[in-house]
Amino acid sequence: MTEPARIPKPIPFHGSPRPTLGVEIELQIIDPETRNLTSRSIQILERIPDEMPIKQELTQSTIEVVTGICNSVAEARADLTRSLEILYEIGDELGHTYAAAGTHPFAQWREQSIYPNERYLNLVKRIQWPARRLMIYGLHVHVGVKSGEKAIAICNALTKYLPHLLALSASSPFIDFEDTGLASARTKIFEGMPTAGLPFRLANYGEFQSFMNSLINAGAIESIREIWWDIRPHPQFGTIEVRICDCPSTLTDTAAITALTQCLVDWLDSCYDTGLMPELLRPWIVRENKWRAARYGLEANVIIDNAGTQRGLADDIEGLVGRLEGHSIELECEDELKDILKLLREGASYQKQRRIFAESSSFPDMVDFLAGSLRSDAFNDS
Repeated sequence: MTEPARIPKPIPFHGSPRPTLGVEIELQIIDPETRNLTSRSIQILERIPDEMPIKQELTQSTIEVVTGICNSVAEARADLTRSLEILYEIGDELGHTYAAAGTHPFAQWREQSIYPNERYLNLVKRIQWPARRLMIYGLHVHVGVKSGEKAIAICNALTKYLPHLLALSASSPFIDFEDTGLASARTKIFEGMPTAGLPFRLANYGEFQSFMNSLINAGAIESIREIWWDIRPHPQFGTIEVRICDCPSTLTDTAAITALTQCLVDWLDSCYDTGLMPELLRPWIVRENKWRAARYGLEANVIIDNAGTQRGLADDIEGLVGRLEGHSIELECEDELKDILKLLREGASYQKQRRIFAESSSFPDMVDFLAGSLRSDAFNDS
């Protein structure tokens, strides 16, 4: 007997009148002696004041720091810094530290303990191996938009710039004691999840609601929270959530990439209002460009139009920063956006990690570098 069709439920989009920010970073919990990951999130969270936005993640060797709703990049960085102050205080007490990168260079996923949360345990039970090996760490940036219709249009247009954000944040070249040859191995690991990767191109917010209802009715997902696209509308928060990035290794890089993300959304929002949205790249080009950014990082050549024209990604990023300067002034993130140019000059985290390993041939030295970089940059230590 055929089950009766379920009535689709509306998914209201709680729009934001301004391009407000929310930032989430996933940090590695490190044993300073072995430089391996250590399962301490339960002990950490027992010591966290209830009002602090510090949360568990899938594995107990991960801790997530989340900002509140922020009006500027500087406010978001200050919010993250306050949380890090608490985390380091607890870490010094318990004898561990933290690092920020898309992967750990030698930790083993088989040795990680899943956080005892019903949602996580059910997720692993349902998805099995692809979920168990998610020993990865990312940056998520939320930017407020006014309506679901705008969110869909901006998400579609933003797919052209996902390689830019991925390459700048790329920080996962090493896994399991070896150089993967990729700038972002995290990207390829995460694509193994059934609803991760590039978003489907949708015509409007009505189609988004219909799609989500179909997935839930079909038992493919239990809620919208299980849509792990590289970029997605977040109806509850009234934001566009950019999820493609590896976790940058310093707060300065995090702030710079957050500024670029906020300025891109603000620029595309204004394009929508004037009816002058940029050309959408064909889906195969979007997929190819993402692969090139994951493989080659800032050294990639990307396809910039549907005729197949190529340009160096670093050059395209530099031009993009110039184009967005006016938006950065209006959003009060001019200095943070200019730090993108500094990142291009000094290299992304994957490049720095390879330089450290070339000098020392030591994975523990690389972890020391990552842990030291996060702490000294967060608190402006010399």
